[in-house]
Amino acid sequence: MQTAIRKADVLLEALGWIRQFRDRHVVIKLGGSALEETAAIRQFLTDVIFMETVGARPILIHGGGKAINAAMATAGITPRWVQGRRYTDDATLEIVTKTLAGEICGSLVEEIERQGGDAVGFSYQTVNVLKGKQLFLPNPGGEPIDLGRVGEVTDIDRDVLLTACRGGRIPVLPSVALDDEGGRLNVNADTAAAAVARLIQADKLMFLSDVPGIFLDRKDPSTLQSHLTAARCRELIADGTIDAGMVPKVEAALEALAAGVKKVHIIDARIPHSVLLEIYSNQGIGTEIVP
Repeated sequence: MQTAIRKADVLLEALGWIRQFRDRHVVIKLGGSALEETAAIRQFLTDVIFMETVGARPILIHGGGKAINAAMATAGITPRWVQGRRYTDDATLEIVTKTLAGEICGSLVEEIERQGGDAVGFSYQTVNVLKGKQLFLPNPGGEPIDLGRVGEVTDIDRDVLLTACRGGRIPVLPSVALDDEGGRLNVNADTAAAAVARLIQADKLMFLSDVPGIFLDRKDPSTLQSHLTAARCRELIADGTIDAGMVPKVEAALEALAAGVKKVHIIDARIPHSVLLEIYSNQGIGTEIVP
């Protein structure tokens, strides 16, 4: 009996959050080694189906760096990195787009539907949603660096995306955009997710990866920060506390917040039900970033 009562208490705790996020858009970026763990992915997608069932409107954006690296190794191509971005020549672009749009996106849609959900994959192969332009980063002298077919999202097809959400479907988007000439662009999945969240004014943007959140000292789990402001994040980037691969993620989060997204979360996809715990419980997990 006590177990049943505790379960009822959990449901009642979630009720207020379910009401709050009914008909609200939540953009979720999935990446890191979490994409390699089949059991974790299945559980995560179950949670996403739950979100849609109780009235939220989740949108999934995914990367696939490790799968791309494996495919490039099979093809005998050595990855080249420029300022944290994968240099994307024509051969690399073929592998990137095939892996993201042709394999990972399709497998996520299939798994959602296998579990009884309704999903739709939007990519250059089906209906394109992400529109972009070639990205040029400055070198120390201020001159643009050639990254090949690397891009950034400049616009989205909001009507297609939001119509799917209103119809009870879960959109799944690989981080590949098309430019004005119809050329494919390899886009960083963190920045793609932030752009989508910004352009639809999502209530939440969630980054799911293989890290629990932001630490003041990565060697000390007790320094995990559960709550940070945008100003504090800028300080932590400036002093080097936030470094390496976390920098573009947090910078994307800050851009989304500045454009009106209400909260950004960085959480560990390997933790069972991490998405539900973050949205539908009073405590939450990971790191939340607010304006």
